[in-house]
Amino acid sequence: MFDHDRPAEHGRSSGTGRLLTGVAWAVLLLGLWLWGQDLTDIRQSISAPATGDMAAVGRPPEAELPPAAKPLGSNALPQRIDIPQLAVQAPVVARPLDAQGAIDPPPFDQPGVVGWYGGGVRPGAAGTALLVGHVDTETSPAVFYKLSTLRPGRTIRVIRDDGKVAEFTVDDVRVLTRDHFDAQQAYGTRQSGRAELRLITCGGSFDRASRSYTANVIVSAYLTGTGL
Repeated sequence: MFDHDRPAEHGRSSGTGRLLTGVAWAVLLLGLWLWGQDLTDIRQSISAPATGDMAAVGRPPEAELPPAAKPLGSNALPQRIDIPQLAVQAPVVARPLDAQGAIDPPPFDQPGVVGWYGGGVRPGAAGTALLVGHVDTETSPAVFYKLSTLRPGRTIRVIRDDGKVAEFTVDDVRVLTRDHFDAQQAYGTRQSGRAELRLITCGGSFDRASRSYTANVIVSAYLTGTGL
């Protein structure tokens, strides 16, 4: 995992293995959560990465957030995600569940691509749409490298193929460790009736013994506007 406090070559060793055991771990838990609820999708209800086993960032008590906007139609597909604060402009591709019931993330040779769980909610529609991305590669940061630096009130835009731009406001940022991972916190809808978005990547520190990250960064946002 990349860490501004450590040499780059130390953080980049065995990057491919870390990508596999970081993001894949979170999306595997999603598959198990869906299976446990007997669901085929989640319509009813994945920076400098966060370093160390830090506590959840959450929402500062003084944060004033805008009201939720009415959800958009559910037929449009996401094409691109823009996160101005992070200077991220990335294509979004639909990803299925694999044979083990986990979301199949973007290939390792496409670190700038964001994966959307195509069997679930479409961004802008009512419910929780899930997007996953890698945090780094063997040689450089990946699309969600700075995800943990997002703060409540910041904007995330998803460009859809119906020509509309779904504008989301970040309302919560959490770092969930393996020992305290709560699937409902990570994937469940926070408020019924809203159009919500969840961005997921690796977080915590890299455990060399288990060759995996110790946590996942979960950014929650909700629809607050629509652009064209």
